[in-house]
Amino acid sequence: MNTALDILKQARDWIDSHGTMGWVAAMILGFIFAGPLGLIILFYALGTGRMGKCKSRRHGRHRFQSTGNEAFDSYRDETLKRLEDEQASFRKFMENLRAAKDKAEFDQFMDNREARGFDDGETPPAPKRDTEFGAMPNPA
Repeated sequence: MNTALDILKQARDWIDSHGTMGWVAAMILGFIFAGPLGLIILFYALGTGRMGKCKSRRHGRHRFQSTGNEAFDSYRDETLKRLEDEQASFRKFMENLRAAKDKAEFDQFMDNREARGFDDGETPPAPKRDTEFGAMPNPA
């Protein structure tokens, strides 16, 4: 006699035989017929790695298996190193560009502030209030 667990295992194996598209189709049908079931299928497929390449990637240098062709392996490693170096230098350039932009905006703010007549020690005057805090204005 098949238990509920055996039926679920058979369903899992059947969906696995269809690959990632099987899991996507099961998830879509789960959303159509019962919303929470679609979410359960989605989380199960992601959590067990059944959705293919949706696993978390590690940043940094990739290690590929040797193809057996030493010239190609050497070329690939050199190219990847060059691209990683270019990426690092571009990130540093963008950080410097953002810092320069922030500094320019702050300098412009300070120039505008000085042009309005505020010194570093002074604070801008507070706006005048017609009424006391919490009091309702007189409409008359």
